[in-house]
Amino acid sequence: MTRLIDLSHTIEAGMVTYKGLPAPLICDHLSREASRANYDAGTEFQIGRIEMVGNTGTYLDSPFHRYADGEDLSDIGLERVVGLPGIVVRAPDLQAIGADRFEGRNLAGKAVLIHTGWARHWRTDAYFEDHPFLTEAAAAFLVEAGAALVGIDSHNIDDTRTRARPAHTLLLGAGVPICEHMRGLELLPDAGFRFTAAPPKVKAFGTFPVRAFAEVAA
Repeated sequence: MTRLIDLSHTIEAGMVTYKGLPAPLICDHLSREASRANYDAGTEFQIGRIEMVGNTGTYLDSPFHRYADGEDLSDIGLERVVGLPGIVVRAPDLQAIGADRFEGRNLAGKAVLIHTGWARHWRTDAYFEDHPFLTEAAAAFLVEAGAALVGIDSHNIDDTRTRARPAHTLLLGAGVPICEHMRGLELLPDAGFRFTAAPPKVKAFGTFPVRAFAEVAA
């Protein structure tokens, strides 16, 4: 028996994920009331419409997000984002998370989820400022260690106070997908679970929201 733990934020109209990017617009394309004209009495449907950028809520970055010739969402095979053996690395006391946090751990082929606790600031101004991030050395270590996917419950896996993006550059350059804006990592064991974060199969698109979750033995 397993239990499922949701690791993704709810997408809501007007929600700001990243300052400077538009919030999603969620509305009816066809309302229930308007649909009644198309069906027999007592039958109605709603067709929803959403307008949003790919970087909304909890999302997965594919290499195409960083590299024009990189794999896009449609190129990422399910085996790379579904049922991955997972490991949680705890770093609640750090802003700059270095390679030393990952040393001595078997990371090869695993979804490496970095628990910073920053998700507690979600939907507040504090979420965007002085957030935890991976150093360039840490990203290089994860690539060398063979991580299959890297996730973090912070505003960005890189330090947004600068214009450089070494974690995205190194990880996506090595074909390692990134899952950002996660939540609930405090509910996971340090290891021994399966992780899934599958995006829709969209061509020529680099980033899209996912329903990230873990399967944990009950």
